[in-house]
Amino acid sequence: MKFLKVLTFGSLVLLMASCASKNQLSYFQNLPSDNTDVVIESIDTDYSLRIIPDDELQISVTSLEPAATAMFNLPVANIATRGDQQVTGNLAMQTYIVDSAGNIRFPMLGSIHVAGMTTTELTDYLVEMISPEVESPMVRVEIVNFAINILGDVKHPGRFNLKKESVSVLDALAMAGDLTDYGHRNNVLLIRKEGDKTIYHRFDLTDSKTLETPYYYLKQNDVLYVEPDNVKASNAKYNTNNSFKLSVISTIVSAVSVVASLVIALTR
Repeated sequence: MKFLKVLTFGSLVLLMASCASKNQLSYFQNLPSDNTDVVIESIDTDYSLRIIPDDELQISVTSLEPAATAMFNLPVANIATRGDQQVTGNLAMQTYIVDSAGNIRFPMLGSIHVAGMTTTELTDYLVEMISPEVESPMVRVEIVNFAINILGDVKHPGRFNLKKESVSVLDALAMAGDLTDYGHRNNVLLIRKEGDKTIYHRFDLTDSKTLETPYYYLKQNDVLYVEPDNVKASNAKYNTNNSFKLSVISTIVSAVSVVASLVIALTR
């Protein structure tokens, strides 16, 4: 009978521990667990990625008559990506670097202020400016150095170059392999530089309202930092203290050993 009580108590403890672990690891815990549909209304916010100084743009202009648009394109060159000094045998289109004033120098059109525009807006602007010279021009604009940094308790931290302009917090964390079991899911920090301001915003991934925040979609050079939870912090402190104690004990043992050796040598 006593054994049965102990077994029952142990089972309850394990069940409570598993529930606690699930609550710590689950996302969007306030959504219903059944098949009930939930509609989350997006707030009226412009999530479009906008061009900023130091962006690297790839712009191509084509039409049914390629010769007619050649003068609106930079020459193809043996050139690597920006910042890479290695010369390869691959020919590639040169890119435009947005200067500190937010401008680029475009063939035939001269200086164009592009900072604050989306790639779609710049595409429409270039089509309008080139149309008087070329019939039905087709313009493609891409930001080729769009990148974010993901740090802290994720499985694969690092800097990620992005191929698309619409990247959410969940997209970013998926690229980093998701949070580790020790990642603090209700305290993910976003650090964003906007002009002279630095913005700090915290996401609670256990709350579905994260999907409604205007910071849900990321921008150029955003930093996501996942803090460790209290368990990992306690483990780190415990390991540090134990390492220090072990070092002190080792030093004392070594000192005692030296003294003992000297005493034995002198008594002889």
